[in-house]
Amino acid sequence: MTVLSRRAAHALSAVAMSILATGLSMPAAAQDKYPSRPVDVIVTFGPGGGADLMGRKFSQLAEPILGVAMPVANVSGASGNAGLTRLLTDAPDGYSVATLIALSVSAWAAGIGNHNPDEFAYVGMMQSSPSMLFVNKDSPFKTFKDLEEYAKANPGKLRCATSGFGTMDDITLKYLGTKGIKIVNVPFGKPAERYASAVGGHTDMIYEEPGDVAQFLKSGDLHPIVVFDDARHDAFKDVVTSKELGLDINDLPNFRTIAVSAKTNPAQVAALAGAAAKVLASPEWKEFCAGTYTCTKPLSPEETKATVVKFHKTVQSYLEKFPTTAEEKASASKK
Repeated sequence: MTVLSRRAAHALSAVAMSILATGLSMPAAAQDKYPSRPVDVIVTFGPGGGADLMGRKFSQLAEPILGVAMPVANVSGASGNAGLTRLLTDAPDGYSVATLIALSVSAWAAGIGNHNPDEFAYVGMMQSSPSMLFVNKDSPFKTFKDLEEYAKANPGKLRCATSGFGTMDDITLKYLGTKGIKIVNVPFGKPAERYASAVGGHTDMIYEEPGDVAQFLKSGDLHPIVVFDDARHDAFKDVVTSKELGLDINDLPNFRTIAVSAKTNPAQVAALAGAAAKVLASPEWKEFCAGTYTCTKPLSPEETKATVVKFHKTVQSYLEKFPTTAEEKASASKK
């Protein structure tokens, strides 16, 4: 009996050790798989705008690629910086990603928010488009020349709906002011309010990219009178460019990226970047970007960061000429 008991004890001990080893190895295996649970998508602006549409479409198409749910949460404020602060407050484990767009980068340069390009790793460049000035269907301004003549004869009488101070919108209006085209900046924190102001005639025009107002372009409620770019837009061949008008303000593209904390494991960044590349190549995304006039060539995480860094420096150089006042910064930080 004693011998059998010892043998039984050894057998039971071996079984217990095997179970323990298996139990210990399971979490490690689970940890090796990424992602193994939902990935939160932080949209850094409110519902209905371009960043919101992009973030939600990315989430929808990336979910089956990554094999996990990707719930979307809108965290708006301070030109997108509230959501980016939330991203950097979350654990840098690849389970939180955020929209990071040109508007937010320009705000950093203006001192609105305390972030910089090096705080983030970039999953990919998802969209890019030049901005334009749009007027409503009842506007007396049929061309930019019409608007220019009126603005020069009536300085400060025209009002433009924008996304805020210290942004590409603000820089462009300040630049136009140096050419005698003085237009008042009327900032709106919520995209829907900005669009409604121009469509309803509460402001005389809106500075925006075409994708964000696509529904109003298709309905005829808005139409562009100038595109701020070197070349005419493929979808708006009859719209004059700022370069053609002799306006040297052609290097402020409206881009949108997906980003994570720079502290995120490079392997996780690579996994997300791979998913983003598949999203960009999908027929669903190509249809989406065509409909929002935002299709762009795929960029690697490194190329995306280089684009963001270059844009940040470009905005900084403009703001040395057109600084944002303390009052404007205070106003922008509330939006």
